[in-house]
Amino acid sequence: MTTFDERKDAFERKFALDEELRFKATARRNRLFGLWAAAQLGKEGADAESYAKSVVLADFEESGDADVIRKVRTDLEGAGKPVGERELERNLEELMIRAVDEIKAGR
Repeated sequence: MTTFDERKDAFERKFALDEELRFKATARRNRLFGLWAAAQLGKEGADAESYAKSVVLADFEESGDADVIRKVRTDLEGAGKPVGERELERNLEELMIRAVDEIKAGR
């Protein structure tokens, strides 16, 4: 195997690992976001977990974060607890950092 082939294979492995980390971190972030929103809605225990799962599933509607933010914003508004879109976006950003840290720490 040539040096070029070895470098190409290493790059492909790193790319695959990075994509796996991004997928796991996004799913974890969405779950954490769902748990946060569930707390705002007064949900606890199994109800909170169920709601968090629905937020994770909402991310498969379209690419990007708009679908997740829209779901949570709509649910909060429906419960009479409106939150600005920028606050929701900031919360998602903070939770992504937490999710990546948790995954890297093996939690």
